[in-house]
This record gives sequence, structure tokens and C-alpha cells, in this order.
Amino acid sequence: MSWLTNFVRPKIRALVKRKDVPDNLWTKCDSCGQMIFHRDLQANLHVCQNCGHHMRIPLAERLAMLFDEGEFTRIDLPDVVGDPLKFRDDKRYTDRLKEARNKTGETDAAIVAHGKLDGVDVVIAGLNFAFMGGSMGVAVGEALVAASELAVERKAPLIAITASGGARMQEGALSLMQMPRTVIAVQMVKEAGLPYIVLLTDPTTGGVSASFAMLGDVHITEPGAMIGFAGARVIEQTVRETLPEDFQTAEYLLEHGMVDIVAKRPELRDTLARVVRLLRHPRPEVNEKAELLPAPSA
Repeated sequence: MSWLTNFVRPKIRALVKRKDVPDNLWTKCDSCGQMIFHRDLQANLHVCQNCGHHMRIPLAERLAMLFDEGEFTRIDLPDVVGDPLKFRDDKRYTDRLKEARNKTGETDAAIVAHGKLDGVDVVIAGLNFAFMGGSMGVAVGEALVAASELAVERKAPLIAITASGGARMQEGALSLMQMPRTVIAVQMVKEAGLPYIVLLTDPTTGGVSASFAMLGDVHITEPGAMIGFAGARVIEQTVRETLPEDFQTAEYLLEHGMVDIVAKRPELRDTLARVVRLLRHPRPEVNEKAELLPAPSA
């Protein structure tokens, strides 16, 4: 009896047992609560089909969405000291970095790539929110400098994609030093006469919004994205006033002149392409061989 119970029955159950369904096949919309099948969500660029809520999208997918045919070339970024301050809170900083690297497959929060956007050569520097909240440390500062140098070298527009909680506290003052460094990097692009465009995605806050994120020639964002410096609750406690419900949203910032365009994600690539072409070629080409129209008679 024990042989039948302990050996035969588990074998039979293993043959007829229904396979477990993976947990990541469905995603719940944070806005309306609708359950969305993962293939439908990817096909709709991570936008809820029920309410139009723009969910956060992995940076690699966003880059593939923007570049022509999804093809781009990533550059190797400078190596930096992993834990310059030997920082430790609940965990060691080295352990947090290891966890983030295993989770994302990236060495840090920034990716720099170049390729074609609607036939125009561009350089894109993006922040990966999945890597420690896209926080800006020395590695991110080095990435922005490298992206600016690459843009100047290739004489290409620089596009920054921001998604960050701000400066990385585990690097202390070194992370704050990246704010002026990124400002200088952006200035280098502008002095070369090249466009600098910022795509502000949800969320863009803290030291990132206080530095290179707000220096663009044109600021583009997505519906509902949260953009600001400090949190709304902190601001309310400081100014002792009740803030509007849509405070720090993309629509609020558009109404108050902080951003230039709010574009839905399916329209984002075409919007960026038009802006890049307009800034790269502000005047239409003139055909010198074209015949001039006769002067109007008196």
C-alpha cells in the first residue's frame, strides 16, 4: 500500500496534473484595475486599452520603439568605482548594486545608444527606472558626459529619456556633483549648435529634474507622467497650502508652460521625429535652379 501511495500515485498525478500558469501573463492597470493580457499590453505599447493609462515601459523596449526598425548601437560607458563611500544602510551598497544588476542585466541606470530616427542620426541617453529607481550616481553622470561627447562627435541631436527618483543617496555628495556635470555636458551640445531634446517619462523627480532634465530645447512628455522636484506632500507641508489634484502631472505642466508637448505613446515616435527634423533643418531647402515667377504687373 505504501508503494502505491508513495510512488505510483505521484507518478500518475504528475502526468495528469495541469501545468501552473505563470504569474506574469496578466498585468493589472494601476489606474482602472483592468486585467490585461501580456501580449495585448506589449502590442499596445504598455498603454491600458480600457482607460488609456500609460504604464511604465522597460527602457530597452522604449529604445526599440523609437529607433528605425528597432535597431541601435549601444556604446560602452566608462567604468566607475562601485562603492566610493563604503555606504551601508539596511544593506550594503555593493549588495544593492548586485541585486539591481541581476534584476535588470545592466551595470547601472543609464544606457547610451545611437542610431536612426526617421532617417536622422541621433544619440539617446536613457535612464532605467528598474535599476534602483533610475537614481543618478557617478555612473549616470559619466553616461551623460559620454552621450554629449558622442553627439558632438557625430554632429547628431541628443535626446535624453528621464525616469528617476533623483540623486542616489548611497553616493552622497558625489551624486550631487553629477548635477553640475550633466549641466556642463548639455551646454557642450548646445555650444556645438546641436538640438537637445528631453523626453520626460513617469516619474522624473529630484536631482534629475533639477539638472539636465529641464534644460532641453524642447520638452516632450506622456499623458499622466509625474514630473517635479519634491513630493506634493512635502510641498504642502512647506507652503501650508492645498495643491491642485493634478499638480505635477504632465497636463498641469503643459498648461503652465513647463513642457512643450504631451504626446500619447503611439504618437511619440512621429512627434520626436518631427521635432528633430525641424530643429535640424529649420529652413526648407531652396532649389537654386528653379525658375523664378515673373514679377506681378502694376
